[in-house]
Amino acid sequence: MTAPDRRRRMSTITDVAREAGVSVATVSRALRGLDRVSPRTRERVLKVAEDLDYVASPTATSLASGRTQVVGVVAPFLMRWFFATLVSAIEKTLRQHGHHVLLFDLEDDSDNQRLPLSQNMLWKRVDGVITLNLPMTDQELELVDRLGLPLVAIGTAVADRPNVRIDDALAMRLATEHLVSLGHERIAYIGAIPSNVAHIQTPQARLEAFREVMRSHGLEEHKQWILGSAWTADSAAEDMRTLLASADRPTAVAAASDEMAIGAMAAARAQGVRIPEDLSVIGIDDHALSNVLGLTTVRQDVAAQGREAAEILLRALGYGPSGGGPTEVVVPTELIVRSSTAPPAS
Repeated sequence: MTAPDRRRRMSTITDVAREAGVSVATVSRALRGLDRVSPRTRERVLKVAEDLDYVASPTATSLASGRTQVVGVVAPFLMRWFFATLVSAIEKTLRQHGHHVLLFDLEDDSDNQRLPLSQNMLWKRVDGVITLNLPMTDQELELVDRLGLPLVAIGTAVADRPNVRIDDALAMRLATEHLVSLGHERIAYIGAIPSNVAHIQTPQARLEAFREVMRSHGLEEHKQWILGSAWTADSAAEDMRTLLASADRPTAVAAASDEMAIGAMAAARAQGVRIPEDLSVIGIDDHALSNVLGLTTVRQDVAAQGREAAEILLRALGYGPSGGGPTEVVVPTELIVRSSTAPPAS
């Protein structure tokens, strides 16, 4: 068949197999990046597919393999920089292997509840699941197991599943120790949440680490300086306005996220409080705006966590080396000192 003749109709996977001199199954494995295909054969198949302008039908591929080429990404909410950054990194990594993301935003109207995962969300729609800082109920885990879906957790661990995270306690210890090393003794905390909130692991770990550092240095914890702030910049700004209206003020603030730290800085400056001369502020994350705002922070590589989780899930689906991979990956954190922290005024 000449090249012009081939292009009069859409090429099929059988055409590719015939031209490459291999089986249809080998073509399928080569195009999907699976093991059991030699590099030389894969290169020949890809060259033939390109010459024939062959484009695999997602529907046909799904019917033949039982795979959807889609991964469900489940989050308690998505309108936060942290979650958006994770999703972007996951999507880019999966895309390299012909997979895409289906987002499940489980946010409910109340902070202490979320929507449950259901069979209608997952069945015949996704090949696997990645959870973003989300505890899973026993019923949800039973559903995932019944559907035979591999699951990887980012942040909050899920029992007996691979987990990618940072050491939250270590991150807050780094932040609080930095303030103490500068000479601060009157330190407020932003990021406490009620104990009945479902997704509590990260906030609780960070608050307890803050308290441990304060106790280890014999520093008093002022209960009125432990603020909730709903993990948003707006709420942190509102809480800081109330705190700064009191005559009893801290000299430093340790925020459990950069977004809350940014809100605290904005409220302080609006009331004429100088940063860092009158008030030092530190956060955790290294948010996209932290550098330009001069925020001292403990950096976590959020995108790296998304990429790592996606790669672990792809291995579970048969892409790349199988078995022997890590079941827990702890991504390192790093103190980044900028202009928002300094020794307290005498």
